[in-house]
Amino acid sequence: MDIKGTAKLLRVFVGESDKVGHTPLYEVIVKEARERHLAGATAWRGILGFGPSARMRTAKLLDLSNDLPMVIEIIDEEKKVDDFIPTIHELFDKADSGGLVTIEKVDVIHYAHRSVDKQ
Repeated sequence: MDIKGTAKLLRVFVGESDKVGHTPLYEVIVKEARERHLAGATAWRGILGFGPSARMRTAKLLDLSNDLPMVIEIIDEEKKVDDFIPTIHELFDKADSGGLVTIEKVDVIHYAHRSVDKQ
């Protein structure tokens, strides 16, 4: 897989406690992106954030939240990202959760695999 030039970045904001069945929603999204052979996906745990409810979620020890913000970033060529968006909607429905999805164009500067000998 090779990406050069303009691509799309799909960013999905969910709560850490959002689940599809017993599996965290962020994990299901990343695994689904991998199954569909998208170029890459990363889930990030936020240390502080709020959403539409304006309820603050934080990783501070004294106010430890069980629902920290999670951000999943997925990047690939435009068509593959656009084709993945209905899957995101389906997963939100299965999780019965809220969230935010954004998309933006990005310029890929470098995307390369490590050689097998170095692994």
